[in-house]
Amino acid sequence: MGKRLLLLLPTRTYKAKDFMDAALALGVEVQIASDGPFTLNPQDILKEKPFDAVIGVDDASIQEASRLSQQMGLRANPPEAVDAARNKKIMREAFRAGGVRTPDFAEAAEVCPVAFPCVIKATSLSASRGVIRADDQETYTAALKRVRTLLKNEEDDSPILVETFLPGPEVSLDGLLSSGKLRTLAIFDKPETPDGPFFPETMFVTPSALPDSMQEEIRAESERAAAALKLIEGPIHAEFRVTPDGPVILELAARTIGGRCASALTFGTGVTLEELVLRNALGLDSALFERERFAAGVCMINPDRTGVIGTVDGIEEAGKVPGIEEVVFPNRGDREISPLPEGGQYAGFLFARGETPDDVVSALKKARSLITLNYK
Repeated sequence: MGKRLLLLLPTRTYKAKDFMDAALALGVEVQIASDGPFTLNPQDILKEKPFDAVIGVDDASIQEASRLSQQMGLRANPPEAVDAARNKKIMREAFRAGGVRTPDFAEAAEVCPVAFPCVIKATSLSASRGVIRADDQETYTAALKRVRTLLKNEEDDSPILVETFLPGPEVSLDGLLSSGKLRTLAIFDKPETPDGPFFPETMFVTPSALPDSMQEEIRAESERAAAALKLIEGPIHAEFRVTPDGPVILELAARTIGGRCASALTFGTGVTLEELVLRNALGLDSALFERERFAAGVCMINPDRTGVIGTVDGIEEAGKVPGIEEVVFPNRGDREISPLPEGGQYAGFLFARGETPDDVVSALKKARSLITLNYK
């Protein structure tokens, strides 16, 4: 094939092995840059041999990948588009300017500037960190103080956003952009949509049970939202609330679904989401691979308190539940993790497949009930 790939991999990422395995499957020559901020000089790199694509795997590295791609003259998202997708305030302003439906929002003030109930959001954080619902001025004041403390502890002076809370189930879309055109890879239902005060993700299941017409509306709105941000290439992950008036986009990230959740998706005969991302970036045909016919899903196990997880009971029993394909607990024994809204790392993941989405949900719930986290 003769393709050459520069892969930007932070030291702590769930995605390193998946992207390396995908590159190996494609026979791609890979050079890895690890840890950030990345200081690679594109001119020095190009003296040896040009790259065909530069890929980042998380929010920080995709920013650097877009900048390197631009300097190398590669097909990629403009850096300012990736920057906009990482800042909730800039994102909301772009959505509003582009005619994309979005919640009413304003920058945080001492008196809540939008109607209750509302959601306070740290504009620079992801994975539901720094996101808290408030139902009145008292809870708003407490939530705002908590988010400010979180940002101060991280030496982050980004503004805080407040937006109206939207009712209805939450869904997400994963897709690939090519020259601004969106190919939907999966729409995930969230059977346990959280309504606050915090917003932990617990379960993603595909295919969606929504009517085809609603799924098409979500796809079209995702494409409009990407265009409003000026994203044109690569993966996107969009989050929606399906309100009584239709789907309203909450966020759109210029990356694949977070954590290890991408493992729930398989295409063709065992092709991974990461391989599709590489194919798309390298200009190879990815449209040949459709998502498998089986329903699939992932359950994220959130920590219930701050601490270091020593052991986990029930892993073997959970793995024997019909439909469960994998039980993974990557954060045992090595570092402290915390629940939301300050934390953001999952304790573990359960993966399942079945004939129907209901089968998958039942398997995930049964397996989860068998798991007990033991802290040191």
